[in-house]
Amino acid sequence: MKALVLEEYNRFVYKDVDRPVANDDEVLVEIKAVGICGSDVHGMDGSTGRRIPPIIMGHEASGVIIETGKNVTGWNIGDRVTFDSTIYKLDDWYTRKGHYNLSDNRMVLGVSCREFKRDGAFAQFVAIPGHILYHIPDNVTFEQAAMVEPVAVALHAVNLSGAKINDTAVVIGAGMIGLFIIRLLTLAGCRVIAVDLLREKLDMAIIAGATAVLNPQTEHVAGEIRKLTKNRGADLAFEAVGISASVNSAIECLRKGAMLILVGNISPTVEFSLQKVVTQEIVVRGSCAINGEYPAVLDLISKGKINVDSMISAVAPLSEGAVFFDKLYKKEQGLLKVILKP
Repeated sequence: MKALVLEEYNRFVYKDVDRPVANDDEVLVEIKAVGICGSDVHGMDGSTGRRIPPIIMGHEASGVIIETGKNVTGWNIGDRVTFDSTIYKLDDWYTRKGHYNLSDNRMVLGVSCREFKRDGAFAQFVAIPGHILYHIPDNVTFEQAAMVEPVAVALHAVNLSGAKINDTAVVIGAGMIGLFIIRLLTLAGCRVIAVDLLREKLDMAIIAGATAVLNPQTEHVAGEIRKLTKNRGADLAFEAVGISASVNSAIECLRKGAMLILVGNISPTVEFSLQKVVTQEIVVRGSCAINGEYPAVLDLISKGKINVDSMISAVAPLSEGAVFFDKLYKKEQGLLKVILKP
């Protein structure tokens, strides 16, 4: 089969590789659409340590089942499917407790790190455990289904926050995940303030439902948020970047007793204001991947409550993947989500 392989850092090769063989509990999926994730772009240069070459990346995908393992039930050849990015064991202690995203020995599709390597969906075919599959509704396209994973990441963060109607929430970083967080918070009845350095992203945040937008290069973010919240600060903050500056900015935006949800993880470590967190009893919570949000997201897309089409900037053949990785790595203006088709 053909695949887009990261042969070494910053070098992709579109080449023939062995077709994967589905184990007894797996299905073989013919990929119809696969998105380039920001984590793939950040990982291609080795900075994150989670895309050690050679690796076939890609974890935001959809396709059609063409083979089923002998122990797989409930799935048939020809089913249109998407799948979780997390590969986990059903008998794991954390899975049994309802936290499969935290399970021991979990793997992420299309990731290669010190702990594991699992080739992903930048290929014609991929083998997937039957228990992480989801049916695609008839009115949802393969391209739309390839967007379920990032929306589910955003929904998991929102679910962890316990967001309530009329809460004021700050979202720092209006990239793909941040924009979906904004939209989901809006659906939950929150007042949302978006923070980003780029005007075009702030414009998209307004379209997603933000009631106010702030640029830290030209405005004092924490001061402006206090003006908007009777001098208290926000009830919630979502940090969707993953660097010290934005984490501290999020903390400064919050009222006493508020919650900070950390979603971005570009940097392995960050520094933040410990005394402020302690003396103001701010809850700091990490949000890792997805934990069962796929059905809800597929329903939201099917009913038109989440518009993923507006996030797709380009649809291109997988053979052109290296070109689009380069464009995304160089932050080409106006390019948000790229969908590749094997």
